[in-house]
Amino acid sequence: MEKSVLTVENLAVSFDTFAGEVQAVRGVSWNVGKKETISIVGESGCGKTVSIQTVLGLYPKGVSRIKSGQVIFEGENLLEKTAAEMREIQGSKLSIIFQDPFTYLNPTMTVGEQIMEVYMEHNDVTRAQAREKTIEMMKMISMPNPELAIKRYPHQLSGGLRQRIMITMALICSPSVLFADEPTTALDVTVQAQIIELMNSLKEKVDTSIVLITHDMGVVANMAERIYVMYAGKVVEHGDRDTIFYSPKHPYTQGLLKAVPNLHDKTQGNLYSIPGTPPDLVAPPKGCAFADRCPYTMNICKEQEPEYIDFEEPNHYAACWLHHPACLAAKGEGR
Repeated sequence: MEKSVLTVENLAVSFDTFAGEVQAVRGVSWNVGKKETISIVGESGCGKTVSIQTVLGLYPKGVSRIKSGQVIFEGENLLEKTAAEMREIQGSKLSIIFQDPFTYLNPTMTVGEQIMEVYMEHNDVTRAQAREKTIEMMKMISMPNPELAIKRYPHQLSGGLRQRIMITMALICSPSVLFADEPTTALDVTVQAQIIELMNSLKEKVDTSIVLITHDMGVVANMAERIYVMYAGKVVEHGDRDTIFYSPKHPYTQGLLKAVPNLHDKTQGNLYSIPGTPPDLVAPPKGCAFADRCPYTMNICKEQEPEYIDFEEPNHYAACWLHHPACLAAKGEGR
């Protein structure tokens, strides 16, 4: 992999609530290389979206509290930048496709005006030039009849076309990194496949890297080159796509993959779900956060947080006591 375009190191983010401090992200590290697609996967509430929105500086001052970490982009720590400085980067060098386009598109403006607004904000161009660029980008994403589409309002477009508008808006300034937060949620499977194919092709055309946020392992299999598995605000496993899908080491990763429907398994009965619920991050457990849901829990799992263990595959590691050399002899303890 080439030198990282964006590197997140030991990021910890909390929210102060009436119930107490919610430790949403607890020391997360990841990186993405040039024209690479990585995926951050995990259940809802594991800290995926909080981590990327913190990287993008989308939380207003006072909403969240960054306790530690740094976000290195172009040799600078984004966490040290002011809101005004981040606005120069947001949408131009770092961009995002949000989960629900209908929520984020302005219903009172045509989609063309909204795309043009982004381009004009970051480039010294006329409206005519912005309109020409918008139509050019719409053609690149295979938008039907772009000259007519730019005059449409969001409610006049289907879910798939609205998502294409969000992709156009995110890519029109040719960002270095594109964040895609559940980009195929609520779309039917045919449109999902079209969006995945579109994003894979645009990565090369626009020369961008992609950070995919999802819980859909099918989408991950079709897009990601490397995968970070998050649970309870932490990365619990990392590896390339084949390693994670065919040789997962953390019981949580194994559970996520087991929950994916298998159309070729005629013996499969009811769909599998991981038992139990994620821990309360107002008071995270002192040991492994997955211990109460894990079928292999040992005494030490509830007492001490596991270290990262490196495996034979390149860049494959997991935080699990099952694979610690000192615990291999006691593997069956406390099952």
